[in-house]
Parts: sequence; structure tokens; C-alpha cells
Amino acid sequence: MIGVLIISHEPLGTALLHCTRHIFGRLPPQLAALDVVPDEDPDLALNSARELLARINDGSGVFVLTDLYGATPGRIAGRLAEPGRVMVIAGVNLPLLVKALTYRRGPLEEIGERLLQGVRDTIVAVEPPPRVEPPPHAEPPPPRAKPK
Repeated sequence: MIGVLIISHEPLGTALLHCTRHIFGRLPPQLAALDVVPDEDPDLALNSARELLARINDGSGVFVLTDLYGATPGRIAGRLAEPGRVMVIAGVNLPLLVKALTYRRGPLEEIGERLLQGVRDTIVAVEPPPRVEPPPHAEPPPPRAKPK
């Protein structure tokens, strides 16, 4: 099964892990996150990322999902890329993560392409609901007679 490692600005990765626990009812296997804290030594973070990568990889490969291409977490993730073994995708969000966790069986590159195609359809403009006009004011009920 393909592993999934999130490398992101603190606390996004951990928050996404909590979301998956909420969605799936438990923490899915072979999933880990590395939150990169401000002013962290990138080489130390890279070593931590390599340790997590080794822990979640059963030989099927790993998707490394990062938040912002070009930022420190993204550069750390990029250093892990290895054709056929580790595929790095920038722009992590909850729909991408759920898809990555749902489709983890098969060739890494093929599944990665499916992820990239599928996640494009998850970013949509949400239209406001149609406006419902209030009913016209009804005539007030006739006054009730007072009991004697």
C-alpha cells in the first residue's frame, strides 16, 4: 500500500491528520506528518522527514504531500523525490489527502496522475442557495369573541 507523508508549515500537517481521523473513524495506516516550525534547521527537518518516510514505506512507494511549492516544507519534500518510489505533490488540501488515502493500491506514478486529475474537480465556486421569498402577508385572523 502506498504511504502518505505530509510535510507542511506548522500546524497544517497535524491538523490534516486529525481531519482524516474524523473522516475515517481512525488514523489510516502508513500516514505521517511533519510540521515544519518557523526557523527550524531545514537539514534537521529533512532528516526527520527521511525517518518518517522509511517508517511508512512498505516498498509500494510514498506520496509526499506538501503545502506550498517553493517554501521550506516544499523544498524539503522535493529533496525526497525519487522516480517510481517517492512522488511529491504540492498544494496539499483535505480533498487531495482523502483521495490519496482512498486510492493507494497500484503503481505510484499511475495513481499519482489519477490524484492530480481528480483533485482539480474538488476546487469549485459554491453558489449561494436560491433566495426564497417570504410568503405574502396574510390577512390577520378575525378577533375572537371574549368569553362571558
